[in-house]
Amino acid sequence: MNEAILIIEDDNTLRTTLQRALKRRGYRTQEAKTPALALKLAEASRPDWVVLDLNLDGASGLALIPRLLALNQSCRIVVLTGYASITTAVDAIKLGAVQYLAKPADIDTLLQAFGHTPPESQPARNTASSVAQALPMTVDRVEWEHLQRVLRDHHGNISATARALNMHRRTLQRKLLRLPVKA
Repeated sequence: MNEAILIIEDDNTLRTTLQRALKRRGYRTQEAKTPALALKLAEASRPDWVVLDLNLDGASGLALIPRLLALNQSCRIVVLTGYASITTAVDAIKLGAVQYLAKPADIDTLLQAFGHTPPESQPARNTASSVAQALPMTVDRVEWEHLQRVLRDHHGNISATARALNMHRRTLQRKLLRLPVKA
């Protein structure tokens, strides 16, 4: 097993936990907390696999996908997020990620996402397609997805998003914090 894995995660605890678990299984790992460090490490080492957090200290990890693939076209990228949505799952896959996993994802699920463990011994994948199969969505979920899409269109600017939706900014913030339970 010689795969080099770059872990791009701003949460110190999760990053360290992933790094230790992967090293115990024989993988070579590097870790980055910021997009700038991630690109620097990727340029120097050309990792085979990348674990990419969707939200990097307020910035979207999705912006890194094309840049990482430009450095190594055969790199396999798995997006890991605590804020899973169909919209961002589709965006990640369109940009070139091979999988999209919701946190918390155990190490076996992560390795399966890279295609490196037998599928019969693992639970079902949590991919963009499995997220999409949860349709029809609840009304709350549809609203939350729409808010996420408009927020993304306004580059994460809450005030601009609220104006575009003709909604008070604090109301929008409350709605964004309430994650719908069911897809």
